[in-house]
Amino acid sequence: MKKVKTLTIILIIILLTMVAFFGIYTQVQNRMENQVKDYELAMDLKGARTIRLKVSEQTNEIIKDAEGNIVETEETLTDEQLTEKGYTREEQPVNSQEILTTENYQKSKEILEKRLKNLGVAYYEIALEKETGDIVIRLPEDKQSDNIVSNISTVGKFEILDSQTKEVLMNNDDIKFVNVLYGSDGTNGTGVYLNIEFTKEGSKKLENISSTYIPVDEENVEENTTSDENTSQESTTEEEEQTQEKTISMQIDGEEMMSTSFDEPIRTGKLQLSIGSSTTDTETLQGYIQRASNIANILDNGNMPIEYEMEENKYILSDITEEQLQWVKIAIAIVIALGAIYFIFKYKGLGILGAISTLGLAGVYLLTIRYTNVVLSLTGIFGIFVVILLNDILVNKMLEKVKREKGQKATKAEVKEALKESYKEYFLKLIPICISVIVLCFINWTPISSFGMVMFWGILLIAVYNYIITNGLLKIRADK
Repeated sequence: MKKVKTLTIILIIILLTMVAFFGIYTQVQNRMENQVKDYELAMDLKGARTIRLKVSEQTNEIIKDAEGNIVETEETLTDEQLTEKGYTREEQPVNSQEILTTENYQKSKEILEKRLKNLGVAYYEIALEKETGDIVIRLPEDKQSDNIVSNISTVGKFEILDSQTKEVLMNNDDIKFVNVLYGSDGTNGTGVYLNIEFTKEGSKKLENISSTYIPVDEENVEENTTSDENTSQESTTEEEEQTQEKTISMQIDGEEMMSTSFDEPIRTGKLQLSIGSSTTDTETLQGYIQRASNIANILDNGNMPIEYEMEENKYILSDITEEQLQWVKIAIAIVIALGAIYFIFKYKGLGILGAISTLGLAGVYLLTIRYTNVVLSLTGIFGIFVVILLNDILVNKMLEKVKREKGQKATKAEVKEALKESYKEYFLKLIPICISVIVLCFINWTPISSFGMVMFWGILLIAVYNYIITNGLLKIRADK
């Protein structure tokens, strides 16, 4: 029975080790694919999308009257027409010199960081060049990269304006938070809505606007027109048209999202905007959700005080090649093998069990790193070597204890107690390292957090695996 248990444990260990090092391949169409999840590599190993945002030097053409006031006009005026009206044409920079300050550069960087976090980008690097205001961002290259890049340089200037007078009625300062809602009507499918909740002051403004920008009942207008004999038909018609055209324009960065009026006053302080139409098509629905999420992310984090333009957007390969990574894998295998050989030469039969246990831990450990989505950087790879060394130290202590106790012809109970003591003594010494590792896991810098996560799972696995497997194998051996 003891032999069956031992053989079963050894076979499971061999199987896990083979899967970890060589994978499981199945045929997909005309090729063989490894079904074991690949490692999540950090930017220093995989390469990164590098984006450089430059402070925009663009200008907008504006027209001013003789008193220096900006004139809004939809038609294109020639120089002669401008002269006749007493207007002048000027080029106005999108970023005035007054706003090009270190404080605004820093604020823009902070807003970009919030957007990246809201988009679910766990690992990124962002740097501000304080002299020029340029911002450089490095992101892992994946299927979300293009969507992130397309939204990253948006200013996010939100405005609700009077469609006729262009008066700004509300802006970003009135927004409390923005999120995305879903709703199903049971017939046409699922609808996606952008939910904007306003501040206390913004809620009052929204109620006032929604009470003012309401279409006039045409029947009431007609009755009033008929009863008022002193008002000419022409002026009544003109007034009616002006009343019916009283709408608001909702814009982001000067681009109109929608133009509308309100059916009734809004007193909830919330504005829900439909994105697209209700649909049952999954792909279309995901498109609407993505669009709404992008808008929500931009509005929820405020508008950048400075307008940027993308100067660089390219994928830069890592200096470490695929061939070099293969050599790293070989080096890990060699270190594991050397530890196993050492146990066999020093402890003979006991050492074989220690060697098998060590190989098993390496296999389980490498699979754990893959399936817990640990991001591997160069420091993370170093952490793997450290974990292997820590495990070898524990296994060596356990083998030493069993060998000593058996040499003294100790009883089965005494061997078990010796194993327990060596286990306890080892992990008491490891407590400071464990605390340090947990702290490193929460540092938002990939090289440090990668090392912390690799060490965290490694130490946890050393504790659990050796308590169950190594301890179990040595106890079986002690019973003989």
